[in-house]
Amino acid sequence: MQSKQFVALMYGWIVIFGLILVASFSLALLLRFSSFSQPALDWVTLVVGLITLFLGGLIAGMKGKAKGWMIGAITGAGFTLFTFLVQYLGYQQAFSIEQMIHHIFYILAALFGGVIGVNTVTDENNN
Repeated sequence: MQSKQFVALMYGWIVIFGLILVASFSLALLLRFSSFSQPALDWVTLVVGLITLFLGGLIAGMKGKAKGWMIGAITGAGFTLFTFLVQYLGYQQAFSIEQMIHHIFYILAALFGGVIGVNTVTDENNN
């Protein structure tokens, strides 16, 4: 992997973790100060996760400028690996089937974001 693609991955992961942090804080405030219920939170967190991973893949693809599907997939897989390691090493729990399905969709969202990100970048040499 070239350093340009590694930098693109780092940008994607920073965007993902930054957005997840902001979303987690916002949802915690929403839970604390409103009548928001737990079942509704499950769907909200899934949608927020999909959008966040898509945006992380998009940024990584825009920075990488090539092989968007690979950069997006690695961006999503890196997030999934980090989440799994925190859950497994920190809480001694493996992924449930539901979590595996969610993370497959997270990886796919990042993959599509990477593909779109690569295709939205214009080549400066052609202008």
